Amino acid sequence: MLEPAYQVDVVIVGAGIAGLSAAHRLTSAGITTAVLEAAPYVGGRMSTEKVDGFRLDRVGQLLSTSYPELRLTPGLTELAVRRFAPGVLLHRDGRLQRAGAPAPGGSARGARGALHVVRALAGTPRSTAARGTALRDTVLGVTAARATAARAATGRGTTVTPGRAGGAPVGGAVDQARLGAALGRLAATPVERVLARPELPAAQALARRGVPARTIDGFLRPLLAALLCDPELTTSSRCADLALRAFASGRLCVPEGGAEALPELLARALPPGTVRTGVRVTSVSTTSVATAEHGEIRCRAVLLATDARAAAELLPGLRVPDFHPVTVLHHTTDEPAEALPTGASLLLDADRGGPVAHTAVLSTVDPSRAPAGRVLISSTVLGPPPEGVDTAVRIHLARLYGTSTRRWETLAVHHTPEAVPAMRPPHDPRRPVRLLAGLYVCGDHRDTSTVQGALHSARRAAAAILADLGATGSMHRADPAPVLPRAA
Repeated sequence: MLEPAYQVDVVIVGAGIAGLSAAHRLTSAGITTAVLEAAPYVGGRMSTEKVDGFRLDRVGQLLSTSYPELRLTPGLTELAVRRFAPGVLLHRDGRLQRAGAPAPGGSARGARGALHVVRALAGTPRSTAARGTALRDTVLGVTAARATAARAATGRGTTVTPGRAGGAPVGGAVDQARLGAALGRLAATPVERVLARPELPAAQALARRGVPARTIDGFLRPLLAALLCDPELTTSSRCADLALRAFASGRLCVPEGGAEALPELLARALPPGTVRTGVRVTSVSTTSVATAEHGEIRCRAVLLATDARAAAELLPGLRVPDFHPVTVLHHTTDEPAEALPTGASLLLDADRGGPVAHTAVLSTVDPSRAPAGRVLISSTVLGPPPEGVDTAVRIHLARLYGTSTRRWETLAVHHTPEAVPAMRPPHDPRRPVRLLAGLYVCGDHRDTSTVQGALHSARRAAAAILADLGATGSMHRADPAPVLPRAA
């Protein structure tokens, strides 16, 4: 028998979430696919370390329930996510304030209600204090009953206040109303319209839009820093708007069981033998890849789904972006979770009074991340970490949580220098995924630097491959995974 012209239709280099999700779309269309990963595990940066029954994410990027690709990606139908409490908690001047929580009826509807209240109250002969109270309760979605419930949910002895003019991180009632209305409008704005807006660094764009400085520094800056891993807000304003849109449209969340749950779910749902770990690709072309372990593998198309730097090493013409470094520290304590004031909320430091950008009692959000009866506190430092990072973080966490951290046990410190690709302007969130017929690239560096961006780039790449191969893209059972040559 003549040797076949190729051994597999498509070789995907890299078993992160972009490569794995692209493999699902290709195999669902009947395209034989081999996913090659140099590491001994799948997931790339979405990995989780196990220590004494704790599940500790290395990067810990935040997800949103509004990410469309979490619903649309084949293989993720069984993904379970754990939601943070609505909005975020802001620490300012020793007080905690909940902000960004949608009003009843959804974020867009609640924001429209806020605008209605602003206009209606402007012509109503009521006292300033009464107007301020009504606005505050409408915009933040906190009536007297809900405020009582919020205080109970966040722990004993700590008041989470809707905010007072002069002391609240997001300013007075009118500023809060404007912010709620703006988030609601953004949630209802189509993505393409957001991408067509003028582009500036996010910090400059917010200032030029007339947003009060107190609202920027007290809410938007710490929130966007957490969403984009960019504390200086150098990110493209379009990408920042997309991040705020996702926040306003859904709830912040994490995968149940750790970040690795997402790539592992994708890998398990592929045909057996599709994913090969411990296989290092040394070169690529439109019709083959060379590996250190299995020699040459012939194919009809190659998709690079590695991080930006690894992709550029295989294809030197590809641009390597700058990156935002991220350090994640995990602690545990003998104190019960109820003694900590945040409940299931994400806590941001509006004061910027230390290295921690955001922190959470993650075992309250997702109990599967800690052994029964134990508490897991996960905190994120953005930018280069300071010397003695654990000591500096403990001092900062003591102020944020209002308790001593001397007896807290450090479980892990994970520093990732190239954690998140920077998206400084000009940034094209739809960078081409088809380099030429037979050679494609995907990943968060070709889209937005989020889980949504990685999955969306994989969708675009799979569609380009199917179009070039003349595949119909119809959903049917994929052929068995090809048998690769034996390792040398």
